[in-house]
Amino acid sequence: MEWVYLVVAGFLEVGWAIGLKYSQGFTRLIPSMLTLLGMVGSFYFLSLSLKNLSIGSAYAIWTGIGTVGTVILGIILFKEPLNCVRIMCILLIISGIIGLKVN
Repeated sequence: MEWVYLVVAGFLEVGWAIGLKYSQGFTRLIPSMLTLLGMVGSFYFLSLSLKNLSIGSAYAIWTGIGTVGTVILGIILFKEPLNCVRIMCILLIISGIIGLKVN
C-alpha cells in the first residue's frame, strides 16, 4: 500500500506545482486554496508511504513523479517547449525512478 500512497503523493505534487502557476503568486483565491490543499495532501500521503519505505528512495521517486508530471503538463497546458533534450531528460528521470523502485 505504501507504493500507492507514494504515487498519490507524486500526483498531488504535480497538481500543486501546476496550481502555483494558476494561483498567480497566491493572488487568486480558488487556485491558491486548491494549491495549498494539494500541498497538504501530497505531504500527507508521502508521510504515509514513509512508514515502510526508505526516505532516500521515496523522496527521490516522489520528486521524480512531480518533476516529470509537471514538465509534461507544462508542455500541454502552457505550450512550453518540447525538444529532444527535454525528452531525453524526462526519460533519464523515469529510468531513475524505475531503478530506485527495482532496487
